[in-house]
Amino acid sequence: MADSQQQPVLPTLTPVRGSPRRFATARTIMALILREMSTRYGRTPGGYLWTVLEPLAAILFLSLGFSLMLHNPSLGNSFLLFYATGYMPFEIYMSLSRTCRHAIGFSKPLLRYPAVTWIDAMLARLLLNGLTGVFNTFLLLGGILLFTDAQAMLDPEPILSALLLAILLGLGIGSINAVLTAFFPIWDIIWSVVNRPLFIASGIFFLYDDMPRFAQDILWYNPLIHIVGLMRTGFYPSYAASYVSELYVIFLSLGLTAFGFLLLARFNRDILNR
Repeated sequence: MADSQQQPVLPTLTPVRGSPRRFATARTIMALILREMSTRYGRTPGGYLWTVLEPLAAILFLSLGFSLMLHNPSLGNSFLLFYATGYMPFEIYMSLSRTCRHAIGFSKPLLRYPAVTWIDAMLARLLLNGLTGVFNTFLLLGGILLFTDAQAMLDPEPILSALLLAILLGLGIGSINAVLTAFFPIWDIIWSVVNRPLFIASGIFFLYDDMPRFAQDILWYNPLIHIVGLMRTGFYPSYAASYVSELYVIFLSLGLTAFGFLLLARFNRDILNR
């Protein structure tokens, strides 16, 4: 007797045309990184060398100037190491906040293509300048430890934490300023003026613990004070830096970044059309 049950019909699978390409975002970000590398460093004599020489020159001038006035640094026996541990995380923050602030304007011609988004532009600058800053930090501090008599006992965890917090803070400030600068160009000048006292108020030249109590109560709210203090605990084991609050810097930086990204998501088209 013939089997009356019908065999199930298998659906025919056809390829879907127009599906998004895999890893398209990663390729876009890499293309933006390569474009910025060729634009910023490829056309300048010395290229990447200047990103190392500039902070090195600043640290040398600081060390020379203060060594003429003081016999010993506030920590350790090396003025170079003391100022480098404060200057380099500050420099990473400054570089990220500046480059992220101008990320939309720098990539404006490419952002008119649907394949390139404002997030790609921000992430490209974050990765390039963040990794460059971390590389320069390890290069300069490693050179100081290798070629001078600086005494230090390294603890990688607080060092890496401080560098990551400097990157995150720079991204948050830069993303908000990207919107403010686009709609109010004068804000670029105002922020540069307001930001200058941070070089003094971030603990590069001094220790937070050595400041008067009223100054400590004000400076504690500066996240860079915490980042610099955390960085120095990774080089000076005797330095406790009990005032440092990583949670404060994390929540502040994440809040600024979230707010900045919300503004960019809302106004990125308006910025491109200005």
